[in-house]
Amino acid sequence: MVLRRLLVPSYADWLSVVLIAWLFVAGSGWMALLADGDTGWHIRAGELILDTHRVPRVDPFSFTQPGAPWYAWEWLSDVLFAGAHRALGLKGVVLLAGLAIAAYLTILFRHMLWQGADVFTAAIVCLLAAGASGIHYLARPHVFSLLLLAVALWLIERDRAKPGGLVWLLVPLTALCANLHGGFVALLASLAALAAGSLLEGRLASARRYGLLLAACGAASLANPYGLELHRHVLSYLRSDWIRTAIDEFQSPKFRSESAFDFELLLAAAVLVAGAAVRRRDFGRALLLAGWAHAALVSVRHVPVFALVAAPAIASQASLWWRGWAETRPARSLAGIAGRLASEHSSAARSLSLWPAAVVLALVLLPLPWPRDFPAAKFPTAIVDRHPELAGARVFTSDQWGDYLIYRLYPRSRVFIDGRSDFYGPRLGKLYLKIAYVQTDWRCQLSRFGIAFVLADRDWPLANLLRQDPEWRLADEAGPAILLARAGGTAPAAMNSHSPPATCYGAP
Repeated sequence: MVLRRLLVPSYADWLSVVLIAWLFVAGSGWMALLADGDTGWHIRAGELILDTHRVPRVDPFSFTQPGAPWYAWEWLSDVLFAGAHRALGLKGVVLLAGLAIAAYLTILFRHMLWQGADVFTAAIVCLLAAGASGIHYLARPHVFSLLLLAVALWLIERDRAKPGGLVWLLVPLTALCANLHGGFVALLASLAALAAGSLLEGRLASARRYGLLLAACGAASLANPYGLELHRHVLSYLRSDWIRTAIDEFQSPKFRSESAFDFELLLAAAVLVAGAAVRRRDFGRALLLAGWAHAALVSVRHVPVFALVAAPAIASQASLWWRGWAETRPARSLAGIAGRLASEHSSAARSLSLWPAAVVLALVLLPLPWPRDFPAAKFPTAIVDRHPELAGARVFTSDQWGDYLIYRLYPRSRVFIDGRSDFYGPRLGKLYLKIAYVQTDWRCQLSRFGIAFVLADRDWPLANLLRQDPEWRLADEAGPAILLARAGGTAPAAMNSHSPPATCYGAP
């Protein structure tokens, strides 16, 4: 019996395989996980930690803020990506991220089954959650946060159903998450909502229990290389007006895509389920749903967390309503047959076989079309290949392409700016936009920093202007990028980047 259970895949096992095929094999495949350049600096930061055996305290990547304090807040994720990269190259990086995403969605599916959802409803809601969150399926540290949060929310629901000691595993889980990604704050916020909900319900013992758990998890999150500085950083990062204005993923969802439609369906269902929870006086669940729905509407980066919180409640409530209606239908009706099939197959969906491990092994060994570089449609891969003189030169480029230059050229080169918006802040961020969009004194700023090359998107105003500028020459064009070099091949000496000369304000 045990052998049969290990060899025969369950519906949950099949779902994990389907998710991998749907998300990472079909369409643009594994390459989609490299659509964000931040992966590049995460890999190099992890390698720096592996080589030096310590987490950084000053910036190693830029020439605009040399020696400025910098903290690798997601240092453990960086190490994981660097280890995967050293073992298998970019194949290892995308495989690690893709399997983390498939694993968290499989855990979500099993959570829904445990909470009483039938297998068909759970599968539909799980696919909606996957679709709604797809915009964030990238090889970045947040994938590990989603994986741990899926585990944490299931532990919390088990405890709400039947209090026990297992929920205290959240304490070491929080410590682990605090070293992987700032998403540990989502767990603390969820525990706070449950404690507040228990107070509203008049369940003082439960409120005290979740209050103590919140305090213990909060204390555990201090077990990171930066201590309380991590929390100050995360809070300032989330409250920053500059970041919320300048970074797309901090802005509200744009309801013009398939993933946004999936989010809309989940949001509408969550409103109905929250109303049912209020009628049952389950204020903890209602607060969780309302709070994360609000967060997702304010910032698209919170959509995956909302989906994790909402999906089990939606699936279990929908299954309850479906069963109640199906039981009133004739046994031979379509609804009656579907209800019996759902009931019969749900129990078989929970078992765990060896098939997921076999699929992972096959992915490691099979010669699939794994990425060897970042997507050429989004990054200047060909230009960097053809121009070794970029190594060691000062290049002005976008934050995303700065990430890519770190991946390709570090430690030989430093960058003007990259995807670490929290590190560069509004001062340098606005200066970067000023140069890119040829605003006041942009020419002086290029000279101030000793820029020898401009690697720009073809549509940048700066690229179009420099094409006509006699001080610059067209060096190359490929894919989305254009490379411009100073005529004569030399750049003015870089000046002190921390105290700009007065001539860089006003006249160019």
